[in-house]
Order: sequence, then structure tokens, then C-alpha cells
Amino acid sequence: MEDVRIGVYICQCGTNISAGLRVEDLVERVADLPGVTVARDHRYMCSSSGQDMIQTDIERHNLDRVVVASCTPRMHESTFQRALQKAGLNPYFFEMANIREHVSWVVEDRQKATEKAFRLVRAAVARVALHAPLEARQEPLTEAALVVGGGIAGIQSALAIAEMGYQVYLVEREPSIGGTMAQLNKTFPTLDCST
Repeated sequence: MEDVRIGVYICQCGTNISAGLRVEDLVERVADLPGVTVARDHRYMCSSSGQDMIQTDIERHNLDRVVVASCTPRMHESTFQRALQKAGLNPYFFEMANIREHVSWVVEDRQKATEKAFRLVRAAVARVALHAPLEARQEPLTEAALVVGGGIAGIQSALAIAEMGYQVYLVEREPSIGGTMAQLNKTFPTLDCST
């Protein structure tokens, strides 16, 4: 593995994280991990000042990887990737550890929460060290849908998609469509024929 220079940023998330674990202890322990050049905490890492801190450290400390331990990546992964990109770093040299939902909100004991958060951050640091540069690309899109299964649900899905103007391919492993419904003689409540 090549030498890496990783910046690790722990978000206090107001009190969402800091009330549940010892952020200062976590920062101190993370700073000693292999490859970690900078370890800091901030009240709100996703704020402008938090992003500025990351961008400044990338330049000042020549960081080539970044880990943010905060909330769910679903909420702010793209926020931090844009911050890396603005600082001239490949946005895919980024890893996020969710210590809010996975630790602070679910582990009651602060010491145990701090230990679990450390394990998650340590894993994120180990993983980001192995990241390779990626480039975003666009691929042509075929505006069609494949519906697998020609039962009632599959037929209804295929019809709904076709009504939206898309090409639909309906595949069924049996010789005829209709699924279980086609095997019934009468249906409830009207006792009509199912076919």
C-alpha cells in the first residue's frame, strides 16, 4: 500500500453525536492511526466552516484522502465530495462513517459508544487508504423496462410502464402468462372466471 495522507473529521452534530460519545477522546485516538495526518472535530462538519476546514487542510497538509465521521452518507456524502473536488482532490478519495445513527443514537453507555465509533472510524480510515481514483462518466440510457414475471403484478407493472410511453419487455418462464391467477377456476367475491 502506498503512503497516504488522510484527514479525519469528527462531527459533533450539535449534541446529536457529542452527547452520546466522547468526541475529544475519539479524535485523540484516531490521530494515532496509520496514515492519519490530521484529526479534528467540528460542531457541524457539513456547515460552510466545516467544509472550509477540510479544504484548507487538504492544501495545507497535502492530504490525499478524507474521512468524515458524522451522520448518514445518504444525507451529506455528496456535500463532502464536492468540498474535496473544490480543493482539487478526487471526490472518490472520500469515506464516511455514520457515528450518529449507528452509534450515538443507539448505544447508551458513552464509553461503549466511543469504542464503537472508534472501530467504525478505524475501518473507514483503512478502507479509504485503498481507494483508487475514479472519474465520473455518462453512459447512454436505453429508455425501456424489463419486467420479470408474467403474473398479475408483472402484467399490471408492464401495462403501467407502457402507458407512460416506455418500451416494455415482459418475460415469463412458463408457456403462458397469468401466474397463479390463470390457474384458478373462479375468483372471489364475484366467482367470475379468472381468465
